[in-house]
This record gives sequence, C-alpha cells and structure tokens, in this order.
Amino acid sequence: MSFGLAARRADAYASVGVETGVSTADPHQLILMLFDGALLQVGAAAAAMESGNVPGKGAAVSKAIEIITNGLKVSLDYEAGGELAARLGALYDYMTHRLLYANLHNSRPALDEVTKLLSELKSAWAEIGPGTDGSM
Repeated sequence: MSFGLAARRADAYASVGVETGVSTADPHQLILMLFDGALLQVGAAAAAMESGNVPGKGAAVSKAIEIITNGLKVSLDYEAGGELAARLGALYDYMTHRLLYANLHNSRPALDEVTKLLSELKSAWAEIGPGTDGSM
C-alpha cells in the first residue's frame, strides 16, 4: 500500500471517528470537542509558525477562529447565561483578535495566550460535568 493511500484511509477513518463522536455526543461533550478542536488548530498554527509554513499557519489560525466564533461563541445562551455568557462572548472575541494578531505578526506569545485561555475554559467546562444542558 502506498503512503498516499494509507494517509487517505487514515484521514477517512479519523473523519468517521469525529462524525461518530459528534453524532453520539451530548451538548456538554460537544463543547469539549470544540475546545479540543480549537486547541488542536492553535497548536498546528504554532508548529507551522515555527517551521516557517505561512500558508499552514494561516489555515490553522482560520480554523481556530472558525471554531471559536461559529462553535463556542454561537453556543452561548445569552438569555439564560446572563452576565457570564456576555463575558465569555467578549473573551471569545478577544481570543479571535489575539489569533489574528499572532497570524499577522508571527507572535508565538499571542498563540500561547490563546492556548492558555482555551485550556482553562476547557478545564472549567469539564469540571461542570455532563449534567448540564451545554448552554451558557
């Protein structure tokens, strides 16, 4: 089997695994998966930055921003979550701005800051447990 074929099969397997995980996850797990995806993309951006892969860095930053704005931020329930939801929304906006800054200025500290914020939020969300309905 050629390397290209093996890589495509591995990608297909991973895609099915993610799709299966999404289709069987409760809302709490879905938010954790969004945090994982955002962290993975910020890490990919950092690796691309270190290796000088400008297109890869830009693509990873764009994916991280997409997950934060159209996944995590969109999942906020401002009516039920009140001030906490508003503050989280503002924090997601801040992370998006820091990612844009990191991309434009090759700022590893900005990527590290977003990683730290996402990790702390993910940890707090994981401690809440699956007993919530996943909205905030």
